[in-house]
Amino acid sequence: MKNYAIHSVYKATEGEGIFIGTPQVFVRFQGCAVGCLNCDSMETWEFIAPKYNLDDILEMIESQASLDKGKIKRVSITGGDPLHPKHEKHVLSLIIKLHELGYTTNIEAAGTRVVTSIFDEVDYISFDFKTPSTGVKFNEKVFQRFVENYADKSQIKAVIADEIDFNTYLSLYDKYNSIYKNWVITPCYEPKEEFPLERFKNIIDLNQSYGGPFRVIGQQHKWLYGSDKRNV
Repeated sequence: MKNYAIHSVYKATEGEGIFIGTPQVFVRFQGCAVGCLNCDSMETWEFIAPKYNLDDILEMIESQASLDKGKIKRVSITGGDPLHPKHEKHVLSLIIKLHELGYTTNIEAAGTRVVTSIFDEVDYISFDFKTPSTGVKFNEKVFQRFVENYADKSQIKAVIADEIDFNTYLSLYDKYNSIYKNWVITPCYEPKEEFPLERFKNIIDLNQSYGGPFRVIGQQHKWLYGSDKRNV
């Protein structure tokens, strides 16, 4: 049955977070109800997309993963929002099958839900903290549940646009850093803007002024290809 709503399947080198520089196959689900104001992939919000069955998706992944001199063995599941209830059971089936085929899996989580069935199965979780500039309300109960259960296989990643974003994230760090260690900040780089060099430097300086609590990791794919290029 064709019930996987997929925006695209493509190979690329990870452009952000602690796995930056790692070749992966990305499976981008279509559909998201989170609504970040500074989202760089708004084209994935609508729940309207071509539908595929699991075998179709696996065939596309295998095609992208197979290279002349080797094979990519890491798959990153992203969106849209792959943890939306409409996608949940399909994402879980995909992860289980990918593990049977010898792939390592990562999921990009919006930070608004903890989906135990998927988080228990996936190899790694990139969990967003939605800063004030995103316009998305933070649910601390969800966050606390996440850090208490998945600290051993995850990163927490926040897009930082300004000092308000940084200080909000820092307050969370001060509260939870005794039980959680992988904190990442990414300077905001919005669609259609030139590389925000001054913002990037200011955020690095701000982080250093507090003793460097966070790993500052920019979006490499945007430096190389521009802020509007897709599937890189």
